[in-house]
Amino acid sequence: MRLMIAVWLAAAGSLQAQDPADARGWINRGVQEFKADRYAEAVADFQKAVAADPSFVPARLYLATAWMQQFVPGADTPENRALAASADREFRRVLDFDPQNKVALSSLGGLNLSRKNWDEAEGWFEKLIQLDPADTNAWYSMGVLAWSQWHPAYLEARRAIGMKPQEPGPMPAGRIKADLKAQYGGVLETGMEALRHGLLIDPKFSDAMAYMNLMVRERADLRDTAEEYQQDIADANSWAQKATRSRESQAEIPLPGGSRITVTQGIVGAPPEVEPHRMKVAGDVSIANLVERKDPVYPAEARKAGVEGVVHLAVTIGKDGHVTGVKLINGPDPLIQAAIDAVKQWVYEPTLFNGIPVEVDTVVDVNFTVR
Repeated sequence: MRLMIAVWLAAAGSLQAQDPADARGWINRGVQEFKADRYAEAVADFQKAVAADPSFVPARLYLATAWMQQFVPGADTPENRALAASADREFRRVLDFDPQNKVALSSLGGLNLSRKNWDEAEGWFEKLIQLDPADTNAWYSMGVLAWSQWHPAYLEARRAIGMKPQEPGPMPAGRIKADLKAQYGGVLETGMEALRHGLLIDPKFSDAMAYMNLMVRERADLRDTAEEYQQDIADANSWAQKATRSRESQAEIPLPGGSRITVTQGIVGAPPEVEPHRMKVAGDVSIANLVERKDPVYPAEARKAGVEGVVHLAVTIGKDGHVTGVKLINGPDPLIQAAIDAVKQWVYEPTLFNGIPVEVDTVVDVNFTVR
């Protein structure tokens, strides 16, 4: 009897371990791998689903999304470039079968935005808006695209003029300000107009409000008078308050779905639905995206005592690139607070996934050396 049970269990296990018989089976298995963050295994399963049925669009969408999930914005390595190229190629193949596929259009826009291919990203988002003028995320992404082009040039102009990060504007008149306004003023206005379109469709879109705050606040530096500057700052403060109130009201509503990708369980045929989430990014990658850095003030007592070392911090970067959280990992006690105070003021380029800014968890090392 025991021998018969053992044989039956072995046979049952063998049946469970068998490969799926069709594309839908491969997708279901790939989804489980994806949800477990085993992306390489998920890619292999989705590739087999595509091979089993090359015209099955959901299989190609899942495969492209699995490639894109592994792509790290800002990491310039051969492996990372290959991941982006694979995702780009597969989303384009989706459009060969379904030219109006919104997931593929949005993903191609977001992927190119993350790679700073500005013109190509804009082209994909424009196609998405033409297809669905009521798509709030498309309008929002156009706004983020504009800010992503404007913001680094804006910071560089302030540095070139000699303005400190927290110094109020407007920028003094001169060639640098004139060139910035000529080259990027139109980009900035176009981005704000796109955000306004999105807010007309969804008046509670808190992320769009947050970007309106940033863009109006930075546009203030282009104004000609102190009165105009203060008017923009007041408008920016109003957008910031609206964003806070909107987030607070939405926080009271429980949200369904996972933090990374929502899939239809047990039913294959619906495309994956990518949502913003928090990503973990390596420290060297996050530093490469740093656009505004404040050096720490070396504590006088620590310097006098010859205290040196590195303070290791766990940092959370918000969707707008500003640091929203700092936690100590380790470091010399006399240097910790100075490191935290400095890092809290750092600003990064927003990290984008599928064209949508996401929060980032990273590690920052702050060095103190007595000279």
